[in-house]
Amino acid sequence: MESKMDFKKRNVITEQQRSMSSWDMFATWIGANANNGTWYIGGVIAACGFLTSSTLLIIVGCLSYVLLALTSLMGYETGLNTMSLTRGSFGIKGSILPSIINVIQFIGWAAVNTYIAAISVSYILRDIFGWNANNQAMDRVGIFAGIIIMSILHLLSISLGEKSVRWIERVGIVLVTIFVIWESIIVLRTVPLSEIIAWRPSSEFSLSSGSAIDILAAFNLAWVTAAADFSRFAKTKKSATWYSFLGANIGLIWFALMGLIATIATAITIDKFDPNNSDPSTIATKLGLGALALIVIMLTSTTANAVNLMAAGSAITNIFSRIKLKTALFIVTIAATFVTFIPAYVATFLETFQLFLDGIGMFLGPEIAIFLTDYFILRHRKYNIEEFDNTTGKYWYYHGINLLAFGSWIIGVVVYFVLRQVGWFTNNIGVTFVAIIITGIIYYILSKIKEAH
Repeated sequence: MESKMDFKKRNVITEQQRSMSSWDMFATWIGANANNGTWYIGGVIAACGFLTSSTLLIIVGCLSYVLLALTSLMGYETGLNTMSLTRGSFGIKGSILPSIINVIQFIGWAAVNTYIAAISVSYILRDIFGWNANNQAMDRVGIFAGIIIMSILHLLSISLGEKSVRWIERVGIVLVTIFVIWESIIVLRTVPLSEIIAWRPSSEFSLSSGSAIDILAAFNLAWVTAAADFSRFAKTKKSATWYSFLGANIGLIWFALMGLIATIATAITIDKFDPNNSDPSTIATKLGLGALALIVIMLTSTTANAVNLMAAGSAITNIFSRIKLKTALFIVTIAATFVTFIPAYVATFLETFQLFLDGIGMFLGPEIAIFLTDYFILRHRKYNIEEFDNTTGKYWYYHGINLLAFGSWIIGVVVYFVLRQVGWFTNNIGVTFVAIIITGIIYYILSKIKEAH
């Protein structure tokens, strides 16, 4: 075990190191959500119809990013990244499991964005070399080439650690803004907004409100476990919390709404709705937006993945404390490159994506409930960071693991799984937020019972 001074020196961000302004935090979280995956999410929930989908985007976004703002406050007050903070609730050794899950999920998100961007690259290569649109073998070659090209861009984007992430978000947000405004004009010229609002999917592709809530919640909650990784660099509490909350919501609503509108517009134009074709590259091609749109889609993948890779790298530094952040970033970027090839060999990208989201919702919701309840309610926002690597201290619990936290987590996962089998929840309100509330209550009660004894 390293010494206490080593732990603080390696992990706690000091006042002098806090360099992210309110604009930086705002741009980081807009850039995190203004990406291919968010667009794709908008296309998937289009199966609820425009009015239901757009309403759920706002409601679920606000609920989810309140949790993000709270986690951001934890990072700002302690100077620690999110996974290091889980040492307080799950135990010094126990925090390794949430960290492993975070590494897996953010490598997964990086792979999702990379794969969607690789589709853009394949379309560009198809135009350059004149490949037949029905030539699946050459399409696969194009996607593989796209994965390699995007991975090289990602390696460049994380080469300077937190500094390069900050600059990528500053530049990327300008490009994304131009692209969305331009695309919005073209889409709404093609199909009037009144037709988009009135459109309804066939019963074959219809999606219930509860299912849409769970899809959106899983998508949004992933960012909650990365919030402190960035807020610990914030100069002020307001920039760490409010600007994170606003940026994440604006990015979500902005880009998911574009994905929603463009997917419905495409369905109206070609008289066919297929959520498998909701990715921005396919839609941009069908609407005739040209190669420039595809290039911008590639760039949005880079801005989003800068955040994904930073979160995965930060989690690795909690598991292996002697690995430096920059080294960890290169490790997760290379790992994400290999994972990105998986969708090319499975049934459909949509099936893989939804399975991935189900896993996130099942595990992350209860985990978030536990570490927020521990910090804000049980510990009253006071962690003794000096003890975060002390094998005889209060955060060692039982052999380094807080059994109450893990027991509550397991119960929360079971609750999530059981409620998914109940039609009323899946049709109406979803199960993610219900599982979060139940898990938080269970962890609080068990902790109080232990404290009383």
